[in-house]
Amino acid sequence: MMYDIEVKVSLKPGMLNPEATTIQRSLALLGYEVKGTKTKEIITFVMEGESEDEVREKVDDMCQKLLCNPIIHNYTTNIIKMDLSCGCGCE
Repeated sequence: MMYDIEVKVSLKPGMLNPEATTIQRSLALLGYEVKGTKTKEIITFVMEGESEDEVREKVDDMCQKLLCNPIIHNYTTNIIKMDLSCGCGCE
């Protein structure tokens, strides 16, 4: 089975976010007043696996080891089984 994976990485509450601060200040300079600016990183990829549980476990391991720093980041995952059928019954 093929799965479409989306990982959203964001800073934990209380962590400094200089990127968001710069965006908020720049928008203010342009005349737009916004509050509570946050930034998130979205990583997408396709992965093969026997089951959604197996894929979820591997994606969680990827997040813990490489895709984010669990000390300062939170992350959420969205795993969607891809429909690869062409409608002809050849699946």
